[in-house]
Amino acid sequence: MKTLCIITARGGSKRIPGKNIKDFLGKPIIAYSIKAALASHAFDEVMVSTDSEEIANIALEYGAKVPFKRSSENANDFAVTRDVCKDVIESYREIGKDFDIFACLYPTAPFVTAVRLWDAVNRLKESDAYSLVPVVKFSFAPQRGVVIRDGLMEWVNPEFAQTRSQDLEPIYHDCGQFYIERTEPFLREFTLVTSKTIPYVLPEEEVQDIDTYSDWQIAEMKYELLRNSGNV
Repeated sequence: MKTLCIITARGGSKRIPGKNIKDFLGKPIIAYSIKAALASHAFDEVMVSTDSEEIANIALEYGAKVPFKRSSENANDFAVTRDVCKDVIESYREIGKDFDIFACLYPTAPFVTAVRLWDAVNRLKESDAYSLVPVVKFSFAPQRGVVIRDGLMEWVNPEFAQTRSQDLEPIYHDCGQFYIERTEPFLREFTLVTSKTIPYVLPEEEVQDIDTYSDWQIAEMKYELLRNSGNV
């Protein structure tokens, strides 16, 4: 069963310029994803999909492959991950390479470890599911959320207003780190969260969105804590 890891790293980034190769505690942040993917031994090939020569050179330096550049239509602000993955799969098929399973790994996911990737790939292989998605539990029960309308606060779900958080069903959200997919179901349904998706639950300390400079600083602090405890 052939497996591929696609690390998606376009050159443009508005909120954090150069985000995908910005220094994160001593090395480009994309290096963490490449290192984890290679060290996991879960993939026959680890590649970076990019439109940037600079990113391509850094990817090659850290051991990933860049067999072709990303198409221009998948390198703009409106490109979505599923389109990029489809483009990569089709480009590989054009050069005679096919993969049964692929991972889409984000370049700004320093908390992802080789052990997590190996485990996730094998969980999908051992299941009859089409895809696997890492999730984390919301730290506060969304059922007790509020909205502000005309300057006044309103419960989203008034029926849960007096319910203790611990008595509510846990709700999870996508970690935004990676996706593991069986190729044919992905192409057929054309979504990373397919009709048969299994969750891969992660603890909150291993998850951090990195969309702003404040997020970046928090991520570095969390990573240091994990590194000091020997968990990354």
